[in-house]
Amino acid sequence: MSFFMYLHIKSGIINILIVVTVFLFTVQFQAQERKTFFIKENDPVKIVYDNQGTTLDSIVSYLLADDLERVLSWKPRVLKFNGDLDLENAILIGNYKSKFIKTYVKDTINSNFLSQSESFFTGLRKNVNNAPNFIIAGTDARGTAYGVFSISEQIGVNPWYWWADVPTIKKNEIRINATDKYSNEPSVKFRGIFLNDEDWGLQPWAAKTFEPEISDIGPKTYSKIFELLLRLKANTIWPAMHPSTKAFFHYSENPKIAKLYHIVVGTSHAEPMLRNNVDEWKKSYGKFDFKSNQETILKYWDQRVKEAKDIHGIYTVGIRGIHDSGMEGVSSTKEGAELLTTVIKKQRELLSKYNEKPINTIPQAFTVYKEVLKLYDFGIDLPQDITLVWTDDNYGYIRRLSDSLEQQGSGGSGVYYHASYWGRPHDYLWLSTTSPFLIKEEMLKAYEMNARNMWILNVGDIKPASYEMQLFLDMAYDINPFLEKRSIINHQQSFYENIFGKDNAHKITALKNSYYELAYERKPEYMGWSQTEPTTPVKATAYNPYNYGDEINLRLGYYERLGNVSDSIYKSLPVELKSTFFQLIHYPVKGAMYMNQKHLYRDLAEKYEQSNRVEANVFKDKSLAAYDSIIYITEQYNLHISNGKWNHIMSMQPRKLPVFDKPSIDISISESNPMGISYQIEGYVDKGSELPTFYKGFGDSYYIDVFLTKQGKEKWHFKNLPKYLKVSKHSGLLESDNNKYSERIKFSVDWNLISKEDNINTVFYLRVGSEIFPIKVNIQDYKEVNCNECFYEKNGFAVAYAASGFQENTRGDVVWKPVKGLGYTSSVMQAVPFKMKPLDTLHFSRNHPKLKYQFYTESITDTAKLVLAALPSHPLTKNHKVRVGVQWDNEEINIVNFETYGRSEEWKQNVLRNLAIKEMNVSLKKKGKHTLTIYMIDEGVALDFIYVKTNAETLPYSLLEETNNKIKYQ
Repeated sequence: MSFFMYLHIKSGIINILIVVTVFLFTVQFQAQERKTFFIKENDPVKIVYDNQGTTLDSIVSYLLADDLERVLSWKPRVLKFNGDLDLENAILIGNYKSKFIKTYVKDTINSNFLSQSESFFTGLRKNVNNAPNFIIAGTDARGTAYGVFSISEQIGVNPWYWWADVPTIKKNEIRINATDKYSNEPSVKFRGIFLNDEDWGLQPWAAKTFEPEISDIGPKTYSKIFELLLRLKANTIWPAMHPSTKAFFHYSENPKIAKLYHIVVGTSHAEPMLRNNVDEWKKSYGKFDFKSNQETILKYWDQRVKEAKDIHGIYTVGIRGIHDSGMEGVSSTKEGAELLTTVIKKQRELLSKYNEKPINTIPQAFTVYKEVLKLYDFGIDLPQDITLVWTDDNYGYIRRLSDSLEQQGSGGSGVYYHASYWGRPHDYLWLSTTSPFLIKEEMLKAYEMNARNMWILNVGDIKPASYEMQLFLDMAYDINPFLEKRSIINHQQSFYENIFGKDNAHKITALKNSYYELAYERKPEYMGWSQTEPTTPVKATAYNPYNYGDEINLRLGYYERLGNVSDSIYKSLPVELKSTFFQLIHYPVKGAMYMNQKHLYRDLAEKYEQSNRVEANVFKDKSLAAYDSIIYITEQYNLHISNGKWNHIMSMQPRKLPVFDKPSIDISISESNPMGISYQIEGYVDKGSELPTFYKGFGDSYYIDVFLTKQGKEKWHFKNLPKYLKVSKHSGLLESDNNKYSERIKFSVDWNLISKEDNINTVFYLRVGSEIFPIKVNIQDYKEVNCNECFYEKNGFAVAYAASGFQENTRGDVVWKPVKGLGYTSSVMQAVPFKMKPLDTLHFSRNHPKLKYQFYTESITDTAKLVLAALPSHPLTKNHKVRVGVQWDNEEINIVNFETYGRSEEWKQNVLRNLAIKEMNVSLKKKGKHTLTIYMIDEGVALDFIYVKTNAETLPYSLLEETNNKIKYQ
């Protein structure tokens, strides 16, 4: 072959390749176009729903039309299918197996999809004339609804468009991704919310603002709630049931609305057989005592089962007291368990009486709540088809889950979880502060333990817990995205980006996670250090303004920064987003800030009064101002945002508990010397004239305060400062007329300036007016300070800031896994996997994964304390406890159990501080290196941090650091 012939052939091949490439690109482009469904004003689309379909098909068709109008400013026509097969440029809505949809979708579908519940198909299909139509078809009515609302989200209508006033961006046209999609079946079968403790928000808002025609939560309110549930791909409601609200069935339209929306109606643990005892059990009926009043109670239940036989319902079985109280009329656990078995048998007879379906196909739930757990464990005859619903302890930690035997029941199991709670030791009904990381971890634990039949979230009034509700229901619908490490951060950023845009999403996510982190340590509702049931008065907090870097001002500083960030974002937003930001972000952040300021400024006023600091009166005024600020922002919420739409939805003092009261502060300053001085105390008692010890290589920083003790002005300055001591300020002037009542001077050591000749433990002087105060400097050196993963005793404490700071982590079939976002340290070490049995307590060194820590101490004592801090979680199953094996140096292994019982005082303190603490004695027989080994026993244990202390002083309450401005969860 000649060279020129070769070139000719090659040129031809290249031309062919070019033609083929262009052709393939064109085909690909055309295919891509065919997978996009356009909606334009000049080519109006129609929405057509199946004339043989369900009522929900019609409802979601009209809601989709409304959503399109929100985007396009014009509303498509909604039509009922009339048999016309020439439909074009239409959105067709119906059941996938219906004749209507089959006309257009002739694909051979995997039988797995057809057998799925609550699933949907979306895609483009052509009519007989080759004109495009967009199909939304579900395997059932709710599946169709979820498909419709997935399209609403795609076009930019947020599920919270109404409940949080999220605006919709206007467009001239809409492009819907029309690539075929077959959704998966939901991860959890029944997914929903419990409206509870509605007395201070939802009920007064519905009664006075939204539904005044009946002065209550009625069908108008429920239709909005049901729409929200469907948009969030949920399906279940436990209706509001407090005395302020009439029973759900009191208004005949309520169950009708539920039936129209295909919402499953259940009831709480205290409301058997869809009855609201608080409203519906009349005094004339006698005692709610099945033992002595069986006939009346059965008649009472019979009426409701008959009335509800045509609605979608889950029947709570069993019996408790009238309202969240123990069973009446029984004198022993044995008697209670036997009676409960009888009650459930009778209830199932009623269900069979009014339902043609087999009893094992009628949804029933048995909620193991409070004292019911004791009866269940004693032994009741619970049919296997009844769903076993486990509960958290009301504070976010699941009390127990099904073991391998319990998991075999055909009814499966579920979880009733709280994001809002009324009760002992203290309510949290005002602001929602349950950590998303905790929600994720506890519900992943539940899912892994096969609690997949029912997830119900107590959301209180809905409004405060909007994001928590979104997260919980998203997990219940599709657990898979939450198996990823950064799933919570990703979920938050996606949630906020869809509302406030990409530029604001990261800032808001960081802001809210700092908000959760501070509340994790102490919720705003707990800042009075008071309790309820019985209710106690407020008292001083456990935060200390002198110890550990000034815990009070550190916490105040963090909250002030959050408030400033929230203010900044709020001001930068366009007017149409301000109301939404106020509801979801600004009010909770500023409310938490003001509540902390109210109590912590009061603390400063009272503690500074003891030193005769004139400034005490300043902090008294700040405390009172914070209270006034809570009033102001609550009035904004109720009266001004969204033109008064939410009037009466927010109360700043649910149940009027003492923590919400205006602070009572009585300050009296006895003016004496013009100025005073106070020292930072680190670890042990204030020696009055010396700084805590500086340790080489640790970057320690300490402070003293100089302050006025009477009105006027005074100068201060230092004398004889050692050259190696760095000081933030050498002299200053305090003036009451300029509101400069005190000054904090910080000290650190420049170790490069210390020579062998220096007297490193020396004294310098502070001159205040005519007085001179000697101040001693102490310096200490560790020879092995280069150990990055070691912990050192300093000023009487050896602090392991996080259990994740281990030196060694052995692995096996079970492991210690770091979990980000949890605990005071935002990084706990958790024993996993959950499906394993507890390890034995006989062969630690050979069989148990272990964490090793290294400590260096400077004390020799037999009375040192090892303090272990963990999440206040509960045993994973009835076969577990909350144990670890603990070995100090080469001494014998001790078993430490974090388990608490009932509503003990230990449990109360654990949930109020969100921490479980156990102490054990350790012996420091020598200075220098010590080894701590923690052996795994029970899966589910989550270690937070560790202390070794050599004195009797109290532990710090907080783990905040002045320099720790980073977001710890990242």
